This record gives sequence, C-alpha cells and structure tokens, in this order.
Amino acid sequence: MSMTQADIERKKSWRQAIAVYGHPIMLAMLILGFASGLPLMMVFSKLSYWLRDVGIDRSTIGFFYWITLSYTLKPIWAPMVDRMPIPFLTAAMGKRRSWMMVAILGTMIGLFIIAFSDPSQGLWLTLAGAFILSYSGATLDISIDAWRIESGPREEQANMAAAYVLGYRGAIFFSGFGLALSSWTNWTVSFCVMSLTMGICGLMVLAMREPKHSVRLQTAGGLGHRIAEAIIEPFKQFGTRLGAWIVPVFLLVAFYRLSDFTMGVMASPLYSDIGFDRAIVGGIQSGPGLIATIAGGFLGGLIAYKFGVLRAMFVGAFLTLATNGAYAWLAALHSPDTVGLLALVISSDNLAAGFVGTAFIAYLSSLTDPINAATQYALLSSLYALINKFIAGFSGVMADALGYVNFFIVTAGYALPAAALVLFIMIKGSPAAKGLVRYDGKADEAAG
Repeated sequence: MSMTQADIERKKSWRQAIAVYGHPIMLAMLILGFASGLPLMMVFSKLSYWLRDVGIDRSTIGFFYWITLSYTLKPIWAPMVDRMPIPFLTAAMGKRRSWMMVAILGTMIGLFIIAFSDPSQGLWLTLAGAFILSYSGATLDISIDAWRIESGPREEQANMAAAYVLGYRGAIFFSGFGLALSSWTNWTVSFCVMSLTMGICGLMVLAMREPKHSVRLQTAGGLGHRIAEAIIEPFKQFGTRLGAWIVPVFLLVAFYRLSDFTMGVMASPLYSDIGFDRAIVGGIQSGPGLIATIAGGFLGGLIAYKFGVLRAMFVGAFLTLATNGAYAWLAALHSPDTVGLLALVISSDNLAAGFVGTAFIAYLSSLTDPINAATQYALLSSLYALINKFIAGFSGVMADALGYVNFFIVTAGYALPAAALVLFIMIKGSPAAKGLVRYDGKADEAAG
C-alpha cells in the first residue's frame, strides 16, 4: 500500500511537532491549564484529605465530591459565556478573557471561604466555599476551552492540549505543595496561598491575546428565538455532523476517563489510612510526579500528532489499566514504610494521566465548531463528568464494601470497555466520528 500525502507529511513532522512547543501560545496554555486545574484539585483531592484528617467518614467524603457536578452542568450556562458580554470588562479585555477574570475572582473567594471554615465543627461553611469554588472553576474551564479552540489551528490542538495538560498537572503538583504546607502550618494557610496563586494567574491572563472569534450569522427573531438558538443550535450540530455515530462517540466520551475519576477520590484517603506523612505525599506529587507528568503530556501530544488521536487514546487506555491498578498493590501492602512504591505508583499514574489527558482533549476539540466552541466543548466535557462524577460519589461506599484492594482492581478495569470503544470507532467509524472532518464538512485526511 502506497503512502498517502498525509502519511508522508506525518513522517516529516517530528521536528515540527517538537518545535511548536516553543510558540508563545504554548506558554499561555501552560498558565491556563494550571489555572483550570488548581480549583478542582483543591476541592477534589486536598479538601477530601482535610475532611478525612478531622474524622469525616469516607461515605460522606464521597458524597461531598458531588459538589463538583458543577463541571457536569456547564452546558446550562455555557451559551451565556459564548454570547453574553460582561459590562465594561468585555469591551476592555474581550469575550474570553473577561469571563476568565470573573471566574478566577470567584475561585479566589471560594478558596478563602474554605480556608476560614472549620469542617470539624460543621460542614455548611466548607460546603458553601466548595460550591463557589466549584462553579467558578467550571466557568473558568468553559472560557479557557473556548480560548484554546479559537486561538490555534486544528492541527496544533494536540500540542496545545499537551501544554494545557502539563499546566493542569502542574496545578495538581502545586496542590501537593499545598498539602505539605498544611502539614508545616495548617489548612487555613494552605488554602489562602492557593487563593493568592489564582490571583497571580489572573494577572497573567492580562498579558494574553484575545483570539479572533468566528463570525456568527445574525438571524431574525425576538429574544425568545435568540435564546432558543443559543441553546439548540450547538447541540443540533452534533446530530447533523455525526449522524448515527453520535451514540458510540458520546459513549466513548462518557466512559473513557471513568477509571481515573473513580479511583482518584479514594487515593488521598488511602494515603491517610496507610499512614503516609502528608509532607512526603506532597513532595512525591511535586517532585517525581512532576517529571512523569511532563513526560506523559508531551509523549501523548507527539503520539497523537504522528499516529492520530484515536491510536493515542487506545494506548492510553491500557496505560490507565496498568497504572491505576498499581494502587491495589499499594493498598495490599498497606505499610507506611513503602515510600519507594508510593513514589512509583504516583509517578506512573501521573505519566498515564498526562498521556491520556492530552489525547482526550485533542479528540474533544476535533469534534467542536469554533462558532460554538464554549458550548459544544462544555457539553462534551460535561458528558464524561456526568457519568464519572456520579459514580465517583459512591467511591467511598465501594471502598467500604470491597476494601481498598478490590476497589482499585475494579476501577482499573473500567479502562477495558473504553479501549474497546476506541478500537471500534477507529476501525469502523465515520470521518466525523474519528474527528477528521473540518468545519467546512470535508474529510481531513491529514488529521488522521
């Protein structure tokens, strides 16, 4: 079989794939990925650690995680982020950056409220801060995703996703520093430092360029018609574009990250129950784990660029199976003296998460239309969060019923049906289902 022009170009493109990471937009993606990841990590991981430390039971911690369903409900207000200007700010900063700034301010307020709450005396104030933090973080994600899709060409989305994932994972490791800081001082200081860090991210947003926005055709009709169009049009496009393949595609989007979400909630309680020192855990997350994340993110971007996004996702599913399953090994030993194994497990998990996250974000981006970037990407990202976070809410119940070892074996196994869906779409799927159709509706062979 002769090579297509796309194959030839891909063989030549290793150097271009690496050089593109030197573009200024990649630095912006690094910062935005960090700003996106920090709010979620503080409510998803570090807050659960705090709750466990003060004696909150695991079932309550699992249900508490449902506050992050805000990331699932994003499509409800994403059309507003796509179309509604913020008085004064939008005129001064642009549509995407103005929404980023408002959302960042909300995350700062939420983190400060959590910092000065006392979950050992009652969860209501902590819950209020987590609510503000979570919904502000979800709004920030909407605006960042739209900025990314509008700011770079389609062929660079995998590389931009790699930079985004690196920043996002950097936030996870910085939150590990927050964990260590809580050990050296207290949780109040830790959450205050995280809030001030989000403020620094806001200042960096001021230095970024507002992207050029796709032109939206104006249609006749009153306010009700325009509202209906803002809500219906972005979702209708998926049906037109994907046809019958909308079912397997949406199933893939919904279940691909299930393993990571469900095991992740119980990772911090596992560390606490085994008896690992918080400073050691935070140091591993911010040290060896950081190196693994950098390697995983960039490797995922390069593999997706050279061999295609779906092939990268297929490899990523088996990386998830192996690395998430390693937590069962850690749980079986259940010894605070196994620090070397802890470092190996955390680092390998971060390597896989960086790889998988890069490929997955690139695939979601390939399914969106820039005109409705915020709304459509919010729908796709919320689709997988809907299933994953609902099931993750029962992770504490599962861990109590199965024990840590069996719990992590089961959650690692979720990667197998995900791999099967990727393979099915990769072999039988339409060009649109594979993310290979440009916005003019034509198949894009070079993107394969």
